[in-house]
Amino acid sequence: MSRIIVVSLTLFIIIYMFIPYLITRIWGLGVTMRGRSTRQVAFTFDDGPDPLHTPKLLDVLKRQGVKGTFFVLGSKAEQNPELTRRIHQEGHQIGIHNYTHLPNWIMSPRHIRKQHVQRSADIIERITGERPTFYRPPWGILNMGDLFSLRKSYRIVLWSVMGGDWKVQSRAQPLKEKLMKRIKPGSIILLHDSGDTWGAEEEAPYLMIEGLEEVLEDIQMKGYQCLRTDELLMQES
Repeated sequence: MSRIIVVSLTLFIIIYMFIPYLITRIWGLGVTMRGRSTRQVAFTFDDGPDPLHTPKLLDVLKRQGVKGTFFVLGSKAEQNPELTRRIHQEGHQIGIHNYTHLPNWIMSPRHIRKQHVQRSADIIERITGERPTFYRPPWGILNMGDLFSLRKSYRIVLWSVMGGDWKVQSRAQPLKEKLMKRIKPGSIILLHDSGDTWGAEEEAPYLMIEGLEEVLEDIQMKGYQCLRTDELLMQES
């Protein structure tokens, strides 16, 4: 009996967790990881809105004339409606990053769809008047059910460049140096405007925002255009 349980659990993990990871994160199937190879890129920001860091980030984006995409947690949008409204009013795209920052591997597809994605979409629409259609799961982790239940209504967007900005240790390799080496035409860049999720450090967003302004200045001088993710992907059609 114990062997049957072990085998069943192993098969469940492989089918429910490992295969979706292989399909999406390794092969890039069923998700979007980058745009076309044009001199256009999209900067995206996860885990907010954060009342301490997000306003400063919005100030930087406004100074640089850049529109970004914010994958927000529904619970934080609910707690910070004015800040969420500001993101929208300043022309940035808002996507969904679950209601709370929990990995999809530990939840059922129905629970994710109802209590995280749809719940967050309702909150964002109530605040901004616009319903989000883009979704990024925490840590980029999907389960097998997500590939069937979420793709019908949402475009699942991951990334092609990870800033590694959730740790203060990133000071050892400045964000500017790291990103300028990795950004290519069509890149979707992952950054974070909050440091209070598991594995992150609270001070890290300060360094990200500080380094981002230099990155935006340099990348635009190189002829790149920084777009919202939906605008970047619109170029595909």
